[in-house]
Amino acid sequence: MRTVGLSLGLALLRLLLVGAEDLGAAELDMSKIAGRWHITAMATDNESYLQKKDQLKMAMTSIEVLGNGDLNVSFAIPTPGQCMRLVSIYKPTGVLGQYYSSDRGYKTAQVVDTDGTTYAVVFATRVKDGKTVHALRLYTKTREVSPRLAVLFRKLARQRSFTNDRIIMLPAQDECSLDEA
Repeated sequence: MRTVGLSLGLALLRLLLVGAEDLGAAELDMSKIAGRWHITAMATDNESYLQKKDQLKMAMTSIEVLGNGDLNVSFAIPTPGQCMRLVSIYKPTGVLGQYYSSDRGYKTAQVVDTDGTTYAVVFATRVKDGKTVHALRLYTKTREVSPRLAVLFRKLARQRSFTNDRIIMLPAQDECSLDEA
């Protein structure tokens, strides 16, 4: 479950790491990414997540842009029997729009598509125990995913070589939020 939490965190970070190649990160106002988001879909090559994909549910994140340009990212990730809450600081990598965190393994995050207000697609990587895993995540301001966004997310996932069996639309949940103590 900790792995699932970390993977979701990476996805969020990816969202924050606005892809310079994909979006033109110079045009993305990171303050528009700030706020609360629902992680409503993901595509991954993480076998641990894929083995448990029927148990995965929508997670929440909150992103705060700090004065020095770092990102303070909080996660609430539902796992069987508990709500895992994590906080990580993501720092710019030196590549425009890309961030990293070394909390609980080395992670990067980059936003590959966003409208800046209602959704963001983030590509994340994580290196742990010498292995690199990848995840593409869909962040939305609401718990609902429109048919248009679902199609867009699946298209972006396939462009990054994720097959349909590795793309997961996450069901909503009420057990785990950022507001609980």
